[in-house]
This record gives sequence, C-alpha cells and structure tokens, in this order.
Amino acid sequence: MTSFEIRPVGHVESPLRDLDSAPCQGDEGAPNAWLVFDPAIREAVADVAEGTDVLVLTWLDRSDRDVLAVHPRGDSSRPLTGVFATRSPDRPNPIGLHRVTVIAVDGLRLQVRGLEAIDGTPIVDVKPVLGGVGER
Repeated sequence: MTSFEIRPVGHVESPLRDLDSAPCQGDEGAPNAWLVFDPAIREAVADVAEGTDVLVLTWLDRSDRDVLAVHPRGDSSRPLTGVFATRSPDRPNPIGLHRVTVIAVDGLRLQVRGLEAIDGTPIVDVKPVLGGVGER
C-alpha cells in the first residue's frame, strides 16, 4: 500500500492531561478546550466564527496502532468488536473525529465546547458542519 504524510496544522490545549481523565465522547463532560493553529496557516482559520459547529480531525498520537478489535468502552462484558465498528482511539490510523462548537475566537486560537481530546493532541484538519446539500 502507498503511504503518505499528514502534517499537523496545530494542537489542542485542554485541561485533560491523560487518557484516563478524558471522557469517551465530547458530550460526556468534556471541558472547554482551545484549538491552537500554526501561524503558517493563519489564512485558513480567518473565517471561522464564534457559534459555528465544526468537525475537528486529530491525530490520536498516544493510541495503540496495533489494536484491531476492542470491547466497546472498555467493557469486557460487551463482545469483542472490530475497531472500524467503534469509536475506539486505538486503531491502525488513529484519526480522531470530533464535532464541537466554537465558543470564542482569538486570532489563531479557537475555544471549543465538546472536545474530548487530551492536551497536546495534534490537529490534522477542521471542517464546517454542513447544514444542507450544496453548502460549502
């Protein structure tokens, strides 16, 4: 298979410091966090507005890339399930997908609600949540 390079565009600043303190999903008590972007991509961040819902793609850099199946939510009473049928952070390509709301904009920093990523997590991309067909 072909490989390719992904370059981070920024990182997460969050009070969540380790995997054990992070909720499984953003709507399960995730604290507000900041998306901090590299100055080289300033123009890409320029039009993201407060109140916007965005999808944040992260590289879950502390994940185990050798895991192919898990007990969902770490519950051993649940059947072993292939990671592509779960939201497990441990997977061959640990890309995180987070739907968050921008609650403040400060230059190259976006404060968001609902992000369960831990402090220092690399940001791969940000995309707007589309409200209907044909929107960009």
